[in-house]
Amino acid sequence: MNLSFKINSMYICVHNMDRAINFYENLFNCKVTGKDEIYSVFDINGFRYGLFANKKTGEKKIWGNNCLPSFQVNDIDLILEKLKELNCPIVFPLTNIGKNKVLEFTDCEGNAIEITSPIK
Repeated sequence: MNLSFKINSMYICVHNMDRAINFYENLFNCKVTGKDEIYSVFDINGFRYGLFANKKTGEKKIWGNNCLPSFQVNDIDLILEKLKELNCPIVFPLTNIGKNKVLEFTDCEGNAIEITSPIK
């Protein structure tokens, strides 16, 4: 038997759960699917994107850019408008890399997030 992997979820750490939920509900244009003060989750087309309030459990984390969630969108112009509405700093400007347009922004909790969109 061969070992196989499927990635179906990930989480990021947040300082303020309510603020993070509000931010991602606006970014994803969908409601959180499970919520509590320690862990909340969004279902993004079958992928579970979690928000973890690590300080509530006493778990120490090193904050930084060592994990980079990457979301593919179908329209780079629409996401740029959304990021402007949400006052997200762009930390890596829109750049063509291979067959994709790529940018990075900082979310409301200080996490670096990547957006990609196929070049049309």
